Amino acid sequence: MRTAWSRVARAAAGALVVVACATCVHYQERPIDPDGTLDGFDARRLDGRDIAEFLRGEAGIDGWPPTVWDLRSLTLAALYFSPDMDVARARWGVTRAGIVSAGARPNPPVGGSLGYNSTSQIIRPWIPEVVLGLPVETAGKRGIRIEQARAASEAACLDVLHTAWLVRSRVRGAYVDSWSARERESLLGRLHELQLESLEVLEAQLAAGAVSANELTQARIAAGRTRLAALEAASEREQARLRLAEAIAVPSTALAAVDISFDGLDRPAVDPPTDEMRREAATHRADILGALMEYEASQAVLQLEIAKQFPDLDIGAGYQLDQTDSKWTLGINLVLPLFDRNAGPIAEAEAARTEAAARFQAIQARALAEVDEAATAYRSAVEAVAVIDAMLAGIQEREAAARQAYRLGATSRLEMLSSEVELAAGRLARLEGLAAAQRAAGDLEDALQRPLDEEAWLLETPTRGSNEGDVRDGE
Repeated sequence: MRTAWSRVARAAAGALVVVACATCVHYQERPIDPDGTLDGFDARRLDGRDIAEFLRGEAGIDGWPPTVWDLRSLTLAALYFSPDMDVARARWGVTRAGIVSAGARPNPPVGGSLGYNSTSQIIRPWIPEVVLGLPVETAGKRGIRIEQARAASEAACLDVLHTAWLVRSRVRGAYVDSWSARERESLLGRLHELQLESLEVLEAQLAAGAVSANELTQARIAAGRTRLAALEAASEREQARLRLAEAIAVPSTALAAVDISFDGLDRPAVDPPTDEMRREAATHRADILGALMEYEASQAVLQLEIAKQFPDLDIGAGYQLDQTDSKWTLGINLVLPLFDRNAGPIAEAEAARTEAAARFQAIQARALAEVDEAATAYRSAVEAVAVIDAMLAGIQEREAAARQAYRLGATSRLEMLSSEVELAAGRLARLEGLAAAQRAAGDLEDALQRPLDEEAWLLETPTRGSNEGDVRDGE
């Protein structure tokens, strides 16, 4: 009997070791090489094969690189390269793995002991014993943990969408600034050319005694200011290009190889949102839905703490070979809730749920205020552009009349140049108004978290890297 027991014990122990080693996850070191990451960043290209394969395979977008680089294509590139998106995706991957942890069942403990009977008269008075436990969770704690983990994972998924909108907002802002600075530099250059022509005429008139030196001095000062403004616009254009590269998370050299189109920015976007869009934003924005899922997670935490009032069971079965006698035992253990009914953690969880509810309401109220403020600013900007357009139409008529009069000899060249200078200044004013309207439109889109032009935008960003693939929930 003892020989048979020894063989069984050795076989069982060996089987347990084999199973444990076969199912273990082994650690794999993944060091970060700063030089390598720097080289990888400098090698990024908007027309690279990696982003083309990613967008074609994960997002279903064919024909990359695009023939025209506009806001949408630049945004797609930013969603691929942005480190903020990588962080949000990684955080989502952690929460998805948390579903597996929440659904894990407790492993049964096994223990052994070896006794010795010093008063026994037999040859081998040893008393080996093996005890196997079976933990049993009560009150549905495992299911509650899974629901909590699912709510946290959904909140993290919505945070990915919210992060995507933040990335798009930065790209759009730098995109509009690049267009505005480029157009401003061009218009200021044209205005400076007209002022220089006017200076030539004034210098000739001064030599003839037709104008005073003060008039020439004022014209020179105006031309100098325009030249400085043009240099400032060139600097702003370069700074905007660097900000655009930063928003996309590529080196600035990557933008030098592409031709960016700014079509559509020379006019206001669309009409301001209706009450339905405002209500939709207050109930469907990613950050609002994320706060709602965080509230659901806090409710699950409270439910779990309440369930912990009911103790778990630990059922144990044991076998003992008392020298030559086989003995079996069956026991049950539980913690008696006599002194602690988990009142403290329940109170903390209830307070956390109240805080989560208040946070949700605060985010929703802030979203409504952002929509109302952005819509008002956008309406004002559109109205300002309409007023400037009306003024510019009158300036264009006067400029055309002055040009016609000059061709007929009815007016001087200086008067014609003055009308052209006025027209160039009017176009600069219209550009400033359009830029303000485009920035206001971007703020409104951020408040609504939806594009005003209703074009197809990538609202769900695919994963890449080590977080790809589904994670089972452990059920």
